[in-house]
This record gives sequence, C-alpha cells and structure tokens, in this order.
Amino acid sequence: MSRAGLDKNPREVAAMFDGVARRYDLTNTVLSFGQDRRWRKVTRQLLAPQQDEKVLDLAAGSGVSTVEFARSGAYCVAADFSLGMLSVGKGRGVPLVAADALHLPFADDAFDAATISFGLRNLADTVAGLREMRRVVRPGGRLVVCEFSTPTWQPFRGVYMNYLMRALPPIARAVSSNPDAYVYLAESIRSWPDQRALAELIAEAGWTDTTWKNLTSGVVAVHHARNPL
Repeated sequence: MSRAGLDKNPREVAAMFDGVARRYDLTNTVLSFGQDRRWRKVTRQLLAPQQDEKVLDLAAGSGVSTVEFARSGAYCVAADFSLGMLSVGKGRGVPLVAADALHLPFADDAFDAATISFGLRNLADTVAGLREMRRVVRPGGRLVVCEFSTPTWQPFRGVYMNYLMRALPPIARAVSSNPDAYVYLAESIRSWPDQRALAELIAEAGWTDTTWKNLTSGVVAVHHARNPL
C-alpha cells in the first residue's frame, strides 16, 4: 500500500506513513520551504507547556514536534500508530508510544494538555478523535491543533491549490521515500474543513473557548481550546 484513500482506513494510513517514514521530516521541510520549523515554534508558544506538566503529542511521527514541546521542561509523550515513524524517532530522548488516536491507551485525565500537528486530518472520525483527546486531558486542560487550512486571501488561495495538485507531487518524487503518499496529502488538504468549520467540530467534541491563529496566510491554522471544568 503506497497511499491511503480519503476514507482514511486506519491500516492504509498507517502503512502509508510507514512508507514515508525514512525521509518524512526532510520532505516536509522541502515542501513547506522551511516553514514547518516556524509552525512548530508557534504551536509550542500557543500550547504554552509548563515545567512538570504532562503533554500528549498525538500523531507525533518521529517526535520532532515532541522535542520542541519538551524544551519547556514539560513531560511530553510522542504517540503515533505508525511503527515506522516511531522507529525513526528512536534516540530523540522523548517517550514514544504506539497508539490509535481513536482508542488511546491512557487513563482519563492523564494529561494537562494534548496537541496534534498535521494528524487530525488523517483520522477516520475527526470528532471521535477530538473526544478521545478530551477524555485523557484533565478538566481545565488545553488542546492545540496545528493543521493545514484554507488561505484567507482569495488570489493566493488559487495559487496554493494549484501548487498542491500540480507542483507538490513532482517535488515529492524528488525527495520522498513514497511520493504517491503526497497525492493523498494534496487531496486530503483540499477536502479538509476551513478554520471556522474545524472550530465547530472541536466544539462538537466538547471543548470550549476555541480560537485559532492563521499562519502563512492561512495555509496552516493553529486552534486552541480548553476542556471545561
């Protein structure tokens, strides 16, 4: 299996990420023109992890984002259901846990915060995943979702969508260990809800006080919410 479909069958998605694991982080940096580093930094700032807090980084892949969050002194756990991605992350110095986002292997209220970067889009059931994250975050705890979104400036939106469908796959062929997976990436971004619609899904899952911050003219949006007391 080289790529998943938009039905997001969990086995197909896991197999697809196993196939891109070896060069995943490099490919992301190339395709984003280096913006991925800034996106991680802003996500950490909005999550605001504190010393000795427990933070779940879901769909963490090789743990690059987890290392960024752990700089605060928080205890950060990288969880992902792709064993290939987790194997690439060995040696990063953060705990790595194989986990299904829809059935997390953690107790209720186990974390002070949960975050997911560029992974919510890959879940078969978005609201169920958000509810499961809420289950493992204590009342009053935080959620931060960093995900591709809809550019806010109409002329740029057209250029961006053209890049996704025409330029992204050829670039991926040059640098990725599984370029066909990036066709799925382009298709999944095009079909993903915009900023306001995602905020509504987060609220449907029971989170409150949802806000978002647009990055790179809305190519990426970081949503922040709280688990009600």
